[in-house]
Amino acid sequence: MSPLADIPAANPWRLSVAPMMDWTDRHCRYFHRLLSPHARLYTEMVTSPALIHGDRERLLGFDRAEHPLALQLGGSDPRELAEAARIAAQYGYDEINLNVGCPSDRVQSGRFGACLMREPALVAECFAAMQEAVAVPVTIKCRLGVDAQDEYTDLQHFIGAVSAQGCTVFVVHARKAWLQGLSPKENRDVPPLNYERVYQLKRDFPQLTVIINGGIDKVLEVQNHLRHVDGAMLARVAYHEPYRLAELEQALHATPLPAREEVIERMRPYIEAHLAAGGKLQHISRHMLGLYQGLPGARRWRRHLSENAHRTDAGIAVIDEALDACHRQPSRRIA
Repeated sequence: MSPLADIPAANPWRLSVAPMMDWTDRHCRYFHRLLSPHARLYTEMVTSPALIHGDRERLLGFDRAEHPLALQLGGSDPRELAEAARIAAQYGYDEINLNVGCPSDRVQSGRFGACLMREPALVAECFAAMQEAVAVPVTIKCRLGVDAQDEYTDLQHFIGAVSAQGCTVFVVHARKAWLQGLSPKENRDVPPLNYERVYQLKRDFPQLTVIINGGIDKVLEVQNHLRHVDGAMLARVAYHEPYRLAELEQALHATPLPAREEVIERMRPYIEAHLAAGGKLQHISRHMLGLYQGLPGARRWRRHLSENAHRTDAGIAVIDEALDACHRQPSRRIA
């Protein structure tokens, strides 16, 4: 029996993959979908002005196989966010998520991301405008707090203010953000994780759907979190060790584990279509580098893709060659 078989599948946010800039593009999401048919996938963050004024197909285009799929928006202008949400809903996204957790300098200067945790009334206004504009769920992804805002009562107040406007789904990165003194990279690791604070949030707001995020990378960790909150969101481990998604799919849904070679074979038509349309192999292969992580041959797989997929003439044969290299027995020196 699955170690998670006694945990009810209560909501579609039970397992998800975090929005990650420069990582969770459409090719990454298609690959992840093959590994996990049920996980909720998120786009990279798109700012509301970029979506309204930019190349919408480039920013919003996706393959239908990626559903269920959420778009993450960044912004702080309720009218802009409402318009961006409306555009995204017309494209067919299943959820619109508002970024209230990113700590980068660029995000702060634009008055969105984690700095908005200091302005719960504004976030509530943004949420209300977005939800009024679309029929799909609008959700919030936030931190525990920012800088000196480090008391549980601050988080309570933030969640209370936004949920009072009707928001029912919160993804909480179980770290606070230091906007002064730490880089975005340091903010992913240096502030200590406080899972108990997220658990307390669920106890205090039992009517809300609370998803926990931050430092989660093992099946047993997901099992433990799901006994306290409604869902678990993976981040970097889903990218660097993507087969973990298949292992979680099996644990949560009793789905047979696919062989890694089967996943590659199922990627083949997608890769060939991308190449036929003028795309580059490296646009897709970079997301597949970690497929054999932890297995013999993983380094040979990564090395062949890294050294050859960027070539202008790189085709599907590079994938086959990398697979052959992965399974090749290393030669032994004769004394």
